[in-house]
Amino acid sequence: MDLIDKIKEFRNFPKKGIQFKDFSEILKSPLTLRYVCDEISKYYHTKDVDVFAGIESRGFPIACALAIKYNKGMIMIRKKGKLPGKTTQTQYKTEYEKSVMEIQNDAVKKNQRIIICDDLLATGGTAQAAAKIIEKRHGKVAGFAFIIELTELGGRNVINKYKCKTLIQY
Repeated sequence: MDLIDKIKEFRNFPKKGIQFKDFSEILKSPLTLRYVCDEISKYYHTKDVDVFAGIESRGFPIACALAIKYNKGMIMIRKKGKLPGKTTQTQYKTEYEKSVMEIQNDAVKKNQRIIICDDLLATGGTAQAAAKIIEKRHGKVAGFAFIIELTELGGRNVINKYKCKTLIQY
């Protein structure tokens, strides 16, 4: 299946100079979403993961779909102020903003193996911050799963100590 046909591009979103890659069409098709999960599952064995983590918000449906396929749980990594209870935070920078992400303190169990999911790997700043916050909570990053990778931005180099699966490279 050619996933590139399912990616829409939006110029100057969310700010001027950015060419946004939108994977929403993938989510609209159960067949395509199943294909995405099947392709990622060829890379990660069910014994290698205890739970999936989705990065807000576009990583949520990917993590959730994989969690169902693997019969595992799913946790959320969210922007500051979106989670109730006690949280652990970390700051990060993307190609167009600085932000803070957080996770609930009880979301990760010690030594739990976690695959972190998001729609896109660009500079690696968000992915690196997600790994950092999982490790702060004493979890183990088992790897990353992305739909899209913007290779020229070098994000894979930032997270190169972890396994990483992407399905589309630009």
